[in-house]
Amino acid sequence: MMFINEINDKIGQRPPFQMIDRVEELIPNESAVGIKCVSVNEPHFMGHFPGTPIMPGVLIIEACAQLCSLVIECDKTDDKLYVLLKVDGFKFVKPVIPGDVLTISVKKTRAGGTIFGFDAEVKVGDRVHAKGSVLFTAIDRASVYER
Repeated sequence: MMFINEINDKIGQRPPFQMIDRVEELIPNESAVGIKCVSVNEPHFMGHFPGTPIMPGVLIIEACAQLCSLVIECDKTDDKLYVLLKVDGFKFVKPVIPGDVLTISVKKTRAGGTIFGFDAEVKVGDRVHAKGSVLFTAIDRASVYER
């Protein structure tokens, strides 16, 4: 099990954009199961949608992506940045609302060179709320701001 301080040591995102609160299971370079506790205090709920707060799908995908980044073993001294390359076939079966506890499962399906693919599933209790696939690539950190 991995708690917030250890997660902070391994991923670059921070609140309010950090989406993984706890990791229940981690098999490096294979899979992970993580938890996201959805709170009404998250800033996106002020505008999405007032009176009927629903977590934006793009943030559900981001939570999956952050968990995937924990699966990809990388050297902290590495100058690579693992970025989302493609989102494929994501389905949002049921809305995520404040108070939900998301159980996010990711499993690596592809690895080769600088490309990593994952299948992801997001559940609340026993019910699937979202599922799909994501693809990452490694880029040189220094190249992000090159034009």
